[in-house]
Amino acid sequence: MFIKDLKYVIPCQSRFSHHYIPTTDTRVKQAFQELKHLLSELYSSPLPRSLAVCSQQEYKFVRSIQQLLHCRTDIVIRRRDKSKVFYIGKAIDFERKAEEYMLKTEAYQEITNGRSPLSDILCAVQTSLENLVRRQILTSKQQNQIPPKLNQLELGHYHGLPAPHKPNTLLRPIIACINGPTTLVSKVLNALLPPIFLSVVRETTFINDIDVIRKLEKYVLDGLFQSTTKFIVIDVTDLYTMIPREGALRAL
Repeated sequence: MFIKDLKYVIPCQSRFSHHYIPTTDTRVKQAFQELKHLLSELYSSPLPRSLAVCSQQEYKFVRSIQQLLHCRTDIVIRRRDKSKVFYIGKAIDFERKAEEYMLKTEAYQEITNGRSPLSDILCAVQTSLENLVRRQILTSKQQNQIPPKLNQLELGHYHGLPAPHKPNTLLRPIIACINGPTTLVSKVLNALLPPIFLSVVRETTFINDIDVIRKLEKYVLDGLFQSTTKFIVIDVTDLYTMIPREGALRAL
């Protein structure tokens, strides 16, 4: 169960764009009805004995793991980075690696006094937005689109996902800040800035895997692909640029 890492490769849609069938086509409607009937039969049919036995074994296996984790507080289970597989490790190792990462990047701070800085961050964001409105850099309508949701506010926090494919099983930093004071601001900026950025660097920027294939095909058709052409893979060890909060607010 834990080693069945499901993967799905998105097909290049341009390959099939000339061979599609409208959903209103009679053949499509008939196929959907047959598929619905088949699924209904499979759902209502009793499970084969071999499959039922296998399901019971997997259920007992999962229950045994749950009981083990409940009794062993020194063990933690985490979903692997970029995978649906689970990783079981020692809690002390997770704590040590998280502390080492925080010391190395100097981008995170542990709250030891019990006082959350959430109110200070909220005040700073609101003050900055009001200042932008007074300077007529931001309109009141735009300000109303990005106010922090006070009933859902949450302090952004760090947690790491283990990456066993990396040396020493590094922890991939994940920042949970979906309900942070600056989330709506970042969404607006994310909608405004990419078109400006892509207008300048579109020719040398890959948007997705399909875009890579198309650009590579064009590269070959233009006669630029040679036997000496190199493909370089860059591995980013620290995903987040360490920008101090004060610098980010000034950038707004």
